[in-house]
Amino acid sequence: MIINDSMISTIPLYTARQVRALDRAAIEAAGIPGYTLMARAGEAVWDFLRRHWPDARSIVVVCGTGNNGGDGYVLARLAHEDGCQSRVLQLGDVGQMTGDALRARNDWLAAGSEQHGYDEKCLARADVIVDALLGTGLERPLEGEWRELVEAINRAPTPVLAIDIPSGLHADYGTVLGACVRACHTVTFIGRKQGLFTGDGPEYAGTVAFNDLHVPASVYQQVVPTSCLLTEPPLGRLAQPRIRTAHKGEHGHLLVVGGEQGMMGAVQLAGMAALRVGTGRVSLATRPEHAALISAASPELMSHGVAGAGQLAALLKRASIVIVGPGLGQSGWARELLAKVLDTDLPLIVDADALNLLAREPLSRDNWVLTPHPAEAGRLLTISTLDVQADRFAAASALAADYGGTVVLKGAGSLVASAAEPVCVCAVGNPGMATAGMGDVLSGIIAGLAAQGLGLGQAALAGVCVHGLAGDHAAQQGERGMTARDVIAELRAVMEAEGGAG
Repeated sequence: MIINDSMISTIPLYTARQVRALDRAAIEAAGIPGYTLMARAGEAVWDFLRRHWPDARSIVVVCGTGNNGGDGYVLARLAHEDGCQSRVLQLGDVGQMTGDALRARNDWLAAGSEQHGYDEKCLARADVIVDALLGTGLERPLEGEWRELVEAINRAPTPVLAIDIPSGLHADYGTVLGACVRACHTVTFIGRKQGLFTGDGPEYAGTVAFNDLHVPASVYQQVVPTSCLLTEPPLGRLAQPRIRTAHKGEHGHLLVVGGEQGMMGAVQLAGMAALRVGTGRVSLATRPEHAALISAASPELMSHGVAGAGQLAALLKRASIVIVGPGLGQSGWARELLAKVLDTDLPLIVDADALNLLAREPLSRDNWVLTPHPAEAGRLLTISTLDVQADRFAAASALAADYGGTVVLKGAGSLVASAAEPVCVCAVGNPGMATAGMGDVLSGIIAGLAAQGLGLGQAALAGVCVHGLAGDHAAQQGERGMTARDVIAELRAVMEAEGGAG
């Protein structure tokens, strides 16, 4: 997945350790005092709060004893000076506060503010709750009064604004550590934390706003990000209008292999998705009893009944790329067809039951894209689904290392990984897409883009983004009840909006 910077627009993501390195570099190399950074952070959150809740007059700031709490004290002071009723709930021993955080608290006290005891009712009465309890250094599950306060915040009907990261969310993995503040918005600083954008991160962080606190570009040159955020599809030349003399033979011939008894819809969805992103021709190899039914429903697809590997050979000779797995099953028929596909040198998109069969007999190759969901990823890595979700970045990288090619680990904040590049996180998509057939559509999109000339790695990156954008278009009619065909119906509009791929 070697992508030239001119082809792809991404945003750097960082681990907590890397952000601490950026913070140190800003202080030591750029000469920005730590308290100046803290003051800028508090001001940035206060400005955000004022823009989003201009009528808020009662604010509760929940502070811990570290620098995250210091940011909260800056905000509380600014709210007090603006005439708001600003109440701070302090958790942890104030006597342990030191450095910039202690200075921020003292400045808050000097402004005439007062410490208040904890009262859960004040959370419900506030206009906004600001979470400044814990920062990015949390590594173990919340317990005791810390967990109780987080759960009380989540019970309150009040909107929550998180400073830097919601308390209880792991900054690197996007997993909940026992309990986590559920924020409407999160304002994060200096470097975007990768855990905000995948796993549980999107659910608990809400919308994420970024502020670099005026840290100079020279600081960022000192830390190489381990991952990146993908916000638009790198379609390359496919974003340009087609020439007037274009013909179908120039835009690839995709073969989709799958569709066991009861699952013929999977190959049909993958094939139609490929056509909708511009593939020239799409053939299906499926159970013989399905071929006529699919042809009647979707005459644009060339549907072939295949009883065994012998009948597949001729179709493989005509194809330029293959999807194997949608609705494939794990029968003898499925294993025979998969073996025949794997015996070719054609570029492959491997999905669904083809991944489960691959887990039984692992192999590695460079010219394929694997598209597992977390359970399939667990089978491929011989670990549990929970282990995959506990560190999605590590799981995606391990899959790429073990199996080669490019891996798309599906889920909230889908990841695209290869052995040679930083892991990319897809920033688009929505919960309405958590329904049957969406994975078939994704495989069709990726294969369709590759069929038209994108490299497999670039097609995977572009494909997850096009898929997510189409889902977001469909969600304008509501997320609940969205179907895979609703997403297919939006693909042409997405491709046109991204430059007119034709």
